[in-house]
Amino acid sequence: MNNQKQQKPTLSGQRFKTRKRDEKERFDPTQFQDCIIQGLTETGTDLEAVAKFLDASGAKLDYRRYAETLFDILVAGGMLAPGGTLADDMMRTDVCVFAAQEDLETMQAFAQVFNKLIRRYKYLEKGFEDEVKKLLLFLKGFSESERNKLAMLTGVLLANGTLNASILNSLYNENLVKEGVSAAFAVKLFKSWINEKDINAVAASLRKVSMDNRLMELFPANKQSVEHFTKYFTEAGLKELSEYVRNQQTIGARKELQKELQEQMSRGDPFKDIILYVKEEMEKNNIHFMKAFQKIVVLFYKAEVLSEEPILKWYKDAHVAKGKSVFLEQMKKFVEWLKNAEEESESEAEEGD
Repeated sequence: MNNQKQQKPTLSGQRFKTRKRDEKERFDPTQFQDCIIQGLTETGTDLEAVAKFLDASGAKLDYRRYAETLFDILVAGGMLAPGGTLADDMMRTDVCVFAAQEDLETMQAFAQVFNKLIRRYKYLEKGFEDEVKKLLLFLKGFSESERNKLAMLTGVLLANGTLNASILNSLYNENLVKEGVSAAFAVKLFKSWINEKDINAVAASLRKVSMDNRLMELFPANKQSVEHFTKYFTEAGLKELSEYVRNQQTIGARKELQKELQEQMSRGDPFKDIILYVKEEMEKNNIHFMKAFQKIVVLFYKAEVLSEEPILKWYKDAHVAKGKSVFLEQMKKFVEWLKNAEEESESEAEEGD
């Protein structure tokens, strides 16, 4: 009995070691890579066949553990070393994004491969997002053509919701920005994204991840101006994006102006200092003053900087021709309120007499 009790842990230990050794061999990344590359080579460039192969292989191969290797192969043709290079002694395949034709139609077809794969194996979503973030950081290690293909593919995947716009954070990497890689990549990416959707859909996606006010960070600090952004992207054929960023900047500047005015008035700053601040901000930010005009006048009125009389007089006959109809339309309701308030005051005064 004693001998049997002593033998059990020995036998169990041997079985445990065998299982661990088998597991290590079974999940070796090189073997996983070889299986995927061999299958892709057999399917050829027929992307429908590629999608079917990937769908079937998920039942036999460990996609969960080797998601990074899988996506490296599908994008670059093999496992990527740090920096984005392919190891010379590793197998590789030409059935991948980087070896495909450099056009939007081809990238749209590849996007379908990724869509089908991730819909079939939902657990790959996070791994794919991490892969794209990594690839963006590796952009300097890729050729210009490879970067263009990846940008178009990413734009399509952002448009159909496979990727979240938060992946764009990788483009704000200091080295990529400094060397102009981020801005050039963004041009191709936004072109394909807007081609699939429109600027309003793109803007909504950016707002969801608080990226709508960060696009100028694609440029070095000394070039982060609306003028530079607008010129660069307009010349690249993205006038819609340029106008969107300009409008965002204007809205932000107007809100900041109104906030500062309220603070200055609450402190009781001299009227001449407040007027000087408004003029300086308008010149510095090139604010579209018309849209903020009514709010500024109301602020001045509430702070007793302006009274009813000059506002009503201006509304009646003292305004200049430029922007006349816009200013008058903005002020219409407020002026009517002032007139009613004034009439009520006069009526009360007469009753008092």
